Amino acid sequence: MLMQINGSWRGASDGETILVTNPVDGTVIDTVPSATYQDVSEAITASLEGQRAWNAIALHQRGTILSRFVELVEAHREELAWLVCREMGKPIREARGDINTVTSVFTAFVETGKNFLGHAMPFGVQPGLERDFEVMIHEALGTIVCIVPFNVPLILFSHKVAPALIAGNAVVVKPATDNPLALIRLMELLLEAGVPPKAAQIVTGRGQAVGHWLVKDDRIAKVSFTGSTSVGLEIAECAAGKLTRTSLELGGNAPFVVFGDADVALAAEEAFQRRAAYGNGQLCNVSKRFLIHRSVKDQFVQELIARLSTLKSGDPTVESTEVGTLISERAAIEVESQVRYTVTQGARLVHGGVRSGAYYTAAVLDDVTTDMDVAHDMEIFGPVFPIMTFDTYDEAIQMANDTIYGLGAGVFTENMRTAMRFAMDVQAGSVIINGNSGYRSLLMPFGGYKMSGIGREGLTATLDAVTQQKSIVWKNIL
Repeated sequence: MLMQINGSWRGASDGETILVTNPVDGTVIDTVPSATYQDVSEAITASLEGQRAWNAIALHQRGTILSRFVELVEAHREELAWLVCREMGKPIREARGDINTVTSVFTAFVETGKNFLGHAMPFGVQPGLERDFEVMIHEALGTIVCIVPFNVPLILFSHKVAPALIAGNAVVVKPATDNPLALIRLMELLLEAGVPPKAAQIVTGRGQAVGHWLVKDDRIAKVSFTGSTSVGLEIAECAAGKLTRTSLELGGNAPFVVFGDADVALAAEEAFQRRAAYGNGQLCNVSKRFLIHRSVKDQFVQELIARLSTLKSGDPTVESTEVGTLISERAAIEVESQVRYTVTQGARLVHGGVRSGAYYTAAVLDDVTTDMDVAHDMEIFGPVFPIMTFDTYDEAIQMANDTIYGLGAGVFTENMRTAMRFAMDVQAGSVIINGNSGYRSLLMPFGGYKMSGIGREGLTATLDAVTQQKSIVWKNIL
């Protein structure tokens, strides 16, 4: 497949390509261009013209075009789902669910964008200005670079591109190197729906080069990035020199806290569903540290293992498969290494933890203690359950907060006073009571504390982040 730059579908200017392989068996699915600096610069140059043209289209017409895109996604849902299945080892039925989120997100931003109102200030709130009329409106920023990670590409493409476009911005999308194909296809559908080609472009290549060139260009207005904290720090440092706006949704090591009075069966099911059954543990906001009250720890571990034992792993193209591969064999080897390292620190591997190529069976690590790396800042991007125990509330909250991250948290208890106290004490951008931290809705502001990022995503939160405010005053109008 090709990049879309300056209104044409093309390869890299030097002809270099990157192989896109199926993680199940390593077979080559397709190739994509490895963009050069010249390609990236041309895309940004074109985006400046494209943004002016797109912003000149009336808001209701932009909404009509993006609604047409939703219709096209619905018409091509099987094609898109199978692309995702093949390029990232995601079970086909899970991939179909992701298509539903794409259409929901775009539809919601179209409707919310039409109602994203400015406001008028009251007359006479300041002495001497009684005759002046002041209003505030929202305007587009310009060109927004959207850097999308590998784990839920369709969903995160939607959360970045839909608000940017409805607000009148241009976008230059950089997909992950491992699985860019479905996003290229989404870009084709955007153009087919009527978005001007210069207003919506996609460039492919490795992040160390292409991502760096995009972020460094002083003509862009904003970077919207989802990915690792280490890369997020590099982007923030680069953007600071130019005062480029950033939205950085970064890493997480969310606590999953189960108190002694909790519904343990519910807790085990929530842990299973979000850490193993969906996404194969490759999500930033899901729970990754399991803090269980000593009185119910053994029961939780038993119920979790029983549930994991029912998980149907295998060929992602088979309809009954519940979990496929990790994104690559390289990723699976990294998870395997992190588990092995935690065992050398004293943890016990009591279930799973077997790798075959890019497949990795969900691992349960018991007897994890606070002196181990995984208890704090070692984020494992795979289906691994490090189990820690606590005796008191104070111990639980101290353990929960003892990390550089603060993306999300989950707490299980039948005592709503305890739940509310925990929600107020934990350092996290979202707290899910009697649920896994992987919960996310369209309306809630989504983002983290500490090293988990800067900014929030979610309908009005994102629209606010992709626009700027302008004040207009009618002086002496009365």
